[in-house]
Amino acid sequence: MKNFLKKYFGYEEFRPLQQEIVEGVLAGRDTVVLMPTGGGKSLCFQLPALMQDGVAIVVSPLISLMKDQVDALRANGVAAEVVNSTLSPSEIYDVMERARRGELKLLYIAPERFASFGFENFLSTLKISLFAIDEAHCISQWGHDFRPDYRNLRTLRETFPRVPIIALTATATPRVREDIIKQLALREPSVHVSSFNRPNLSYEVMPKKDSLRTVLALLSEVKGESAIIYCFSRNDTENLVEKLNRHGFKAAAYHAGLNADTRRENQDRFIRDEVDVMVATIAFGMGIDKPDVRLVIHHGLPKSIEGYYQETGRAGRDGLPSRCVLLFSYADKFKQDYFIRAISDPEEQRQAQEKLEQVLQYGYWKGCRRRYLLKYFHEEYPSNGCGNCDGCVTFAPLVMPEAGRVVLPVRAARGAAAAGDFDQALFEELRSARMQEARRAGVPPYIVFGDKTLKEMAARLPQTAAAFLEISGVGEKKLAQYGELFMNIVRRHALAQLSAPSRPAPAAVSTYEETRNCLLQEMPLEKISLRRGLAPGTIIGHIEKMLLEDPHLDVSYLRPPSGRLSAIRDAFEQSRGRALAPVREILGEDYSFDELRLARIFLGEDN
Repeated sequence: MKNFLKKYFGYEEFRPLQQEIVEGVLAGRDTVVLMPTGGGKSLCFQLPALMQDGVAIVVSPLISLMKDQVDALRANGVAAEVVNSTLSPSEIYDVMERARRGELKLLYIAPERFASFGFENFLSTLKISLFAIDEAHCISQWGHDFRPDYRNLRTLRETFPRVPIIALTATATPRVREDIIKQLALREPSVHVSSFNRPNLSYEVMPKKDSLRTVLALLSEVKGESAIIYCFSRNDTENLVEKLNRHGFKAAAYHAGLNADTRRENQDRFIRDEVDVMVATIAFGMGIDKPDVRLVIHHGLPKSIEGYYQETGRAGRDGLPSRCVLLFSYADKFKQDYFIRAISDPEEQRQAQEKLEQVLQYGYWKGCRRRYLLKYFHEEYPSNGCGNCDGCVTFAPLVMPEAGRVVLPVRAARGAAAAGDFDQALFEELRSARMQEARRAGVPPYIVFGDKTLKEMAARLPQTAAAFLEISGVGEKKLAQYGELFMNIVRRHALAQLSAPSRPAPAAVSTYEETRNCLLQEMPLEKISLRRGLAPGTIIGHIEKMLLEDPHLDVSYLRPPSGRLSAIRDAFEQSRGRALAPVREILGEDYSFDELRLARIFLGEDN
């Protein structure tokens, strides 16, 4: 089992519950999986599909989600296809023929396909290893996202009595869980409930007053990285996009008022890192697998805790520290009340009002927000506080220093390096290469490698095939396809660092304190690098972290010459983002990633 795990997915170990779930599915048992977004649900059906004869039929509600998963599987060397409304009749026929010939291991389909004439007859011609029902809460009227098309799946057990069914969801109360089992007619299913805790996510509630300034400050902390902002209405969405673009962010809108082509184009631009900020109504997000969203902001009041939890779950799917912020105003309740009063069924209206009241309780909650969220899903947090929400970590409300720059409270999770002590300059070079390969292959960058994998490369510097294969997220297919390219970048970078003699820091002083001492002596960056025996990019990373914790730390002596700083500023404005790779492309090799990163610190202060 672990051989398949490493060969196709690049992982050495299972996450919690995954191995037990896979074993149960392989034994032919019906299974229910409740696992938070980013917890590894997909692997629970993908791995047993690979380990058995036949094809796994995966029911998924959104076209973009299917495409993302199929792209990722193909990148890992797995034969996977999709049948949905984006394909022409001839393309659908070709896919069905490939399935009949036994050439596929996974076939993704939309739930409405079961209502189409002759589709179940087609399924009966296949050797089916399992049915996987993703987003299974959609089958329950008690769920937060009920979809009538899912009710078409109730005939599966009767039509295919010997094929195991695995139902998966990230959000389901006990009542919804029981309804899933009933609607799918599952036989004595094994039920696996993972912890709903996402320890890498920080939860915060901020007053909605002067919300634009707050949003700009939040986005500035992750500029160049991906963020999602959920708004109440189409107008709110469009207005905020216009303001963000005017302030130099690359933002796009997603809501039901846009035609399907525009929505698809904006979503693709976000997934491919061409747009950093997606401003959307709640229609957005269910269908994306993007793992590197660093910030989710709710600009309006969510309708339910289930919906809020699922939407915040778009952040940090790669396990790296990410932030979830609710901009709270009681006045937003009246907007929701208007739609609740329009519900004709009294019982549905009562449930909607009850769910809204629970969201209000969350907004006013003074204790640990993680405990509140977990308790809603009938899970007790093992300690009184998590240390990673505003109920546990108090530094202060928004602080306005003399320069007028908004400084946000530093959160516990944000104080740690995202993936250990890695070389930021090398990471940026690897990101640039990833973007080029993704464009060449026509896939999102994270399909090539995720940020977590690149940061591990930038920390461990793999320069042989054996070492590269040890990196988490690298399997045999990706080693063969990308190994030499990325190892060459690592080798060049490592060779450039060999000229710097090593001098280990004293054990009694932390690595950041040692760097701070050098800065207080106004030591040039190259000299600090030589003294510390660390790459300049690592030193700059120390500076960035220290400035987050102490904005008054004076590093002005490191400011690049005005001419070069001006050129770099123009390039950042031209790229309309904070990422280094596009700026390097504009300026050329005369500007190193280290210089660009250092300049970015001072450009942030200027703004």
